[in-house]
Amino acid sequence: MKPESLNQTLKMMWQNYLQLNPDAQKIHQLFAERNPQLINDHIALRTFDLPQIDIHRIADPFIKRGYVAAGEYHFPHKKLFAQHFLHPDPAQPKLFISQLLTGQFSPSLQEIVRQFTAHIDSSESRQSGFSYSGRHWPISYQTYQQLEVESDYAAWVYAMGFQPNHFTLLINGLKSHPNLSAVNQFLLAQGFELNDSGGLIKGGPSELLAQSSTRANLISVEFEEGIQRIPGCYYEFAYRYPQADGALFHGFVAESADKIFQSTDRQRS
Repeated sequence: MKPESLNQTLKMMWQNYLQLNPDAQKIHQLFAERNPQLINDHIALRTFDLPQIDIHRIADPFIKRGYVAAGEYHFPHKKLFAQHFLHPDPAQPKLFISQLLTGQFSPSLQEIVRQFTAHIDSSESRQSGFSYSGRHWPISYQTYQQLEVESDYAAWVYAMGFQPNHFTLLINGLKSHPNLSAVNQFLLAQGFELNDSGGLIKGGPSELLAQSSTRANLISVEFEEGIQRIPGCYYEFAYRYPQADGALFHGFVAESADKIFQSTDRQRS
C-alpha cells in the first residue's frame, strides 16, 4: 500500500477530529463565510511516555515528512512533557505532542496504562495513520472513572485513543475579527461555551502568544457497561505576536497551555 502523503494524513486527522467535535465544523464554517482563507496554526496530539507510543514514536511519521523538533515544555502540575514540531513549509500546521509521565502516578494507574497499551502492535505506531487510529483496546467505564480520579488526561486518551485533541485557528489570518477578544465575543454570542480557566484569554503580548478555546462537549462513547457521555475534543484559537526580528513567534507558553489542557476536563458543578 502506498504511504499517505502529509496532506492526506492531515485531512484524515481533521475528518476524524470533526467526528469527536461537531462544533468545530460549525465554527469553521462561521469563519469561512467571513474570510477568504482560514489558517490552521497547530494540531495537538496526546500520548503516554511508553517507548512504543511516546512522543518520538508519534512524531516519527511526521519527521520523515520534514517536521523538526522546535521546543520543549514541562507541566509539573499535570505531570506532562510536550514538544512542538515545525515543517519547513510554513503553510503546514505546527504539531504539539504531549505525553503523560506515567512514572509519577500511582502503581495502579501505571498498571492500567501498561495493560491497555499492550494491545498496540509495535509496527502499528510506526504507520502514517497512527495519529488518527483511535483506540486499540476495549474500554470499561469503571476503569475510565478510576483513571479520571488521578488524571483527566489519562482518562481522555484511554477513552479516545490516538486522535487529534484539538485543531487551532490562527487569528492573525482573519479579516473578520482583529483579535482574540473579538473572536471570543463572537463565539459566545453564537452560543459556544469557552474555557474560562485562567480567564478567557491565556497569555498576551508579553508572552508573544494569546490563546483561547472552546470547552469539549460531552459526547456519547460506548463502554463495556454501556454508553456514557464524556468530554470529547475542543477547538483552539491563537493570536501570535511578532518577535524582535518581525517574524511571528512560533513557540508555545507552558503556563497558558496548562490552562488550555483543562478544556477536556470533565465539567463539574
